[in-house]
Amino acid sequence: MTQNVVLGLGGTVDYEIRWDSAVMHELVVSYGIVPDELSRTIPVQSERDLAVTLLAFMRDGVGGERFIASSDVVEAFAARFDKRVTLGGTPVRAALAMDKLGLGSTVHLVSIDDDVRRLLPAGCRYVCSAPGDSTDPHLIVQFSQGDAVQVGDVVLQAPHSNRVIYTNDPPNTAMLLSDQLGTLLDTADVFLVSGLNVMNDPSALEERLQELRSLIGRLPAGARVVYEDAGFHIPAFGDRVRTAMAAMVDVYSLNEDEMQAHLGREVDLLDATEMEGALLQLRSVVPAKTLVVHTKYWSTAIGHDAGGYAGSLRGGITMASTRFCLGDDFTGADYLAVGQLPANLAGAEFSVAVEERLGSLVRCIPALALHPDVPTTIGLGDSFVGGFIAALASPTLSHDGDAVLYG
Repeated sequence: MTQNVVLGLGGTVDYEIRWDSAVMHELVVSYGIVPDELSRTIPVQSERDLAVTLLAFMRDGVGGERFIASSDVVEAFAARFDKRVTLGGTPVRAALAMDKLGLGSTVHLVSIDDDVRRLLPAGCRYVCSAPGDSTDPHLIVQFSQGDAVQVGDVVLQAPHSNRVIYTNDPPNTAMLLSDQLGTLLDTADVFLVSGLNVMNDPSALEERLQELRSLIGRLPAGARVVYEDAGFHIPAFGDRVRTAMAAMVDVYSLNEDEMQAHLGREVDLLDATEMEGALLQLRSVVPAKTLVVHTKYWSTAIGHDAGGYAGSLRGGITMASTRFCLGDDFTGADYLAVGQLPANLAGAEFSVAVEERLGSLVRCIPALALHPDVPTTIGLGDSFVGGFIAALASPTLSHDGDAVLYG
């Protein structure tokens, strides 16, 4: 029997574009961009700033999320590329992933327009806190390993596939909660909290945290709360939310970039000795019941009943892997087929080694061996969350062996 899943807190309309070296080179030349000024952290006030930061992300092979001064910059940059209009935000992408398995959910939105109504699947219900329609698109640029562009005398080449998000979205910044959310949670079995990373007003953030504490208190006994971390536009807000969420939720989930941000240093994801110390430190920094870390090589649960989340970790890995290989256009049958692929060797060796070191405190599942010609790097973390929650909410999916699709 499947359960009642509520996914919050906000969705987006996304402009998805793929890296185009010719267009990026035109921007480099027209704006006179030089290698020494490339930075992932400068304020993004203009299209030139956007190009400077995007080139730095590509050079380093890492993903991230940045605030942009105006949606006009998003529109101008996206107009240079072929773009796809899609729905984003962790709760919406998680709902779309669950829908692939025939599993319904209810999404909490803070904005709505005709694109959202058109693109949400029929099996996904929603409530919305917005008083009217609005559109503030998020720009998502994905690049693949090996993509390159010349900047001055230097040829930059992406060492890894990844994606970068640029956003200026007032409804998500305000993150108003619908009056209907409490009623939904009265009978919910799983509640996802995400999206607080884009807020920029400290008093509004405190108000939302207090509201969430009260709302989570309305959940029935046995319901589980999952928080998905993200890159905070204001880093100090991340510390505040981390402290609050760690005390409220059952599962605190984050990716490798967010883990390293909490640790304050880069770590070798395949060095079991280094990661043993890193995971123990992370557990002290984020004292949640259970931490989930999902990376390109492996995903792990650390803490309370870590072994009980093995099926959910597999579900998350399989869903993200299916999206990585096939993008939006996959079926439940594709999900099952991808789940049969072998594990990647490096991740498998690491998983054994870290479990030997940390024992029952961790359960580590290796990522799959994937070699798509054109990988999709947008929404992988969101798809992981959707697959994780699908397995958490459906007893059949959460068990090893054959899965049953619904619908």
